[in-house]
Formats: sequence, C-alpha cells, structure tokens
Amino acid sequence: MEFKDLEIFQLVAEKGTITGAARELNYVQSNITSRIRKLEAEMKTPLFNRHRRGMSLTPEGKRLLTYTSKLLSLKEDMEQSVQTDQEPSGKLEIGTIESVIHLPKILSSYVKQYKKVDLSLFTGVTESLVSDVLNHKLDGAFVTERDFPSDIISHNVFEEELVIVSDTNLSSVEALQDKTVLCFSEGCGYRARLMNWFKDQQMKPSKIMEFGTLETILRSAVVGLGVAFVPISEVKKLHEERQLYFHSLPEQYSKIRTVFIRRKDTHLTPTIQKFIDTIEENEFTIASM
Repeated sequence: MEFKDLEIFQLVAEKGTITGAARELNYVQSNITSRIRKLEAEMKTPLFNRHRRGMSLTPEGKRLLTYTSKLLSLKEDMEQSVQTDQEPSGKLEIGTIESVIHLPKILSSYVKQYKKVDLSLFTGVTESLVSDVLNHKLDGAFVTERDFPSDIISHNVFEEELVIVSDTNLSSVEALQDKTVLCFSEGCGYRARLMNWFKDQQMKPSKIMEFGTLETILRSAVVGLGVAFVPISEVKKLHEERQLYFHSLPEQYSKIRTVFIRRKDTHLTPTIQKFIDTIEENEFTIASM
C-alpha cells in the first residue's frame, strides 16, 4: 500500500466521483480507477458503492477513511518535524464559528507575513469543529470555550459578552418565553448558554428557528421574527440605530471566551506555530456597550 493510494482514496471519498478526483489531481480517470481497485484488492473488500450519481463509501470504506486521515496527518507531521527551521508553507485548514469579530485581523496579519501558506477557512458550530479537529480534518479551530476532550489543547483568543436582542424593548426577560429563538444548529456554544438560562428559569422558548449565518439571524431579529443571543460587539451599530434592543443576562450565561484549539499530540509545524504566535501577539479585551 502506498501513501498516494490513500491520498487518492481520500479524495474520491471527498469528491464522490472518479471524475472529480481526476480533475483535482490532473490524472486520467483510468489511473484513479485502477488505484482504487488496487486498494480494494489489498483490503479484500469493496470500499465504495458505485451508483449512477457517483460513489459513496461502504461501511468498510468509512472505517478505512478514519485511519487514512490519521495516517496522512502523521505523514505530514513526520515530514515537517525534521524541518523545524523552515519558513511556514503548505496547506493550513482552520475552522471557525460564525462570530469571531477579531478573525479578520488575525488572518490578515498572518497571510501578509507568511505568503507561502495556503490558508483555507471553514465555518461551523463548536461541537462539529471540535470533532473535525479530533479527526484530523482541521489543523485547528476557533470555538467557544467548553470542557474539551483530553486530546485537545486550547489557546485563549478573547472574551466578550452575549446579549439577547429583539426588535422592541421587552418589558421583562420573562416575555422571552413567548418569543421564537433564532439561533445556529445544535452544538453552538451560544445556543447552549441560552438554553441553560431558560432551563434554570424553568422556562421554555415557544419555538426555535435554526439559521446558517449570523447575518441572517440578525436581519430576522430586526424584522421581528424572533430574538437571538449574540455577541454584543455584533449589534452595536444596530443598537445605536435603534433597529435592535438588547437585554443582558447574568454573567454566568453571558460572559463567553473564544479559544483556538488543536490536537495535543500533533507536531507543531512552523505553519501552525506561527499561526498561534499571531493569535498571542494580539491582545483583545471583552467587548461591551
């Protein structure tokens, strides 16, 4: 078995078609097909289900993909661990929650200094990003602080305050029980904080609507679709323009820390080390009104 076979297998699994993988690698399709068949022969089991729309992993293929991600990550660590003085370069895949207000400053500072790095950014909720880091799908991620598995190490980025926003001034927080909550999907740290508050108040929101972006959540709150629990830094302008009003919750629910996480057992390549250095070189304070 060759590493190249595993790389091709991983790419076909990602693209879902031989054609997509061949285009990405600039290979002829027959080369990709023969490599996959060779790997299946070595594994003595089909790794893909073939169908009209493309290819999907069999249960055995899914198990192999887990090991493949780990092996290819270890290979990259091995190659770079003996080149500690090299200039940061190559791929850097970072995940982030939607509302990291200082992210543009961090990214701008990093890419301007290290031009050989091919940095890609992926968004998601905290729970899924933690999983992607653990499974070697991401080199690191910006997430809300929580209890992380022992395989994860975190670096502080900044703290800020979360507030409930609505299109009108609510007479009391009890009125929230009759409002629709606008939020990200399950696994979002902000949503978990707000649901804990509801639970502790022995209250339940009348309805929950899930959205994919913070911008859509805020626009929906402005037009009165419901209320949202968001960083205060994201609603300053809307508050000043009286498009949204904010309502504070006790500190145990509202004060939240954003951290950068990575796998503890992964070798710190110059590429990721300099990224962490860039984060730590910037000092951020708690955002407030």
